[in-house]
Amino acid sequence: MSERRACSLVGLSRSSWRNPPQDNETTATLKERIKALAHERRRFGYRRIHDMLKFEGVVVNHKRVYRLYTEQKLSVRRRKKAKRPITERAELLIPDAPNQVWSIDFVMDSLANGRKLKCLTIADDKTHECVDIAVDHGISGLYVTRVLEQAAIFRGFPHAIRTDGGPEFTSRVFMAWMHTNGIEHLLIQPGKPTQNAYIESFNGKFRDECLNEQWFETLAQAKKTIASWRKDYNEVRPHSSCGRIPPAIYAQKLRQVI
Repeated sequence: MSERRACSLVGLSRSSWRNPPQDNETTATLKERIKALAHERRRFGYRRIHDMLKFEGVVVNHKRVYRLYTEQKLSVRRRKKAKRPITERAELLIPDAPNQVWSIDFVMDSLANGRKLKCLTIADDKTHECVDIAVDHGISGLYVTRVLEQAAIFRGFPHAIRTDGGPEFTSRVFMAWMHTNGIEHLLIQPGKPTQNAYIESFNGKFRDECLNEQWFETLAQAKKTIASWRKDYNEVRPHSSCGRIPPAIYAQKLRQVI
């Protein structure tokens, strides 16, 4: 079929066919920024990239971001969800104020030489801030209390701490420290991580956006990189549960209200 006939059938002028529209300078710059953010933060979809652009002062509709995002064939790789048996879920109450309940847990990783890394993650259930991430080859119950004690210097002691039944969290030194400081111990049932959903959700982001994206050669490198990621998570990365703003800004607004 001739070009003239084909253009006539679809209602397209021949000049438009021969000269497809070109992006203006503003659109080209926006596309490059979207692409850069997508490669820099591989677990971010178009909505979170739109949030990042807003914080940079770019005025753009989320629909336009989605169109430019898909035009460049950018997408977040879907994770395969493990099939787990259906279990009874305990109600997870939302705290009324910051520093009311902290959730803590461990995330395991390893160095390039195979030596294990143990990361103690601490999160505030209300503000979703990462209180601290301690990284070492081994972390005992005494080590856990030292990290919590240091965090309390700046934030004060929480009313309660939620943990699983790991040996570090049921040791005599940890239980004695909790009792001494008047902190309630919220212990979840064995085999029910959904009862500690706040820290489980945080740990998933920590693995995807930090541990799985890095290859640590030394313990010092791991500590530096994880500390940098924690700062970015608290102060830059928008969080959907915080109204699509960073947890630190959300916590500051809550404290002003209280």
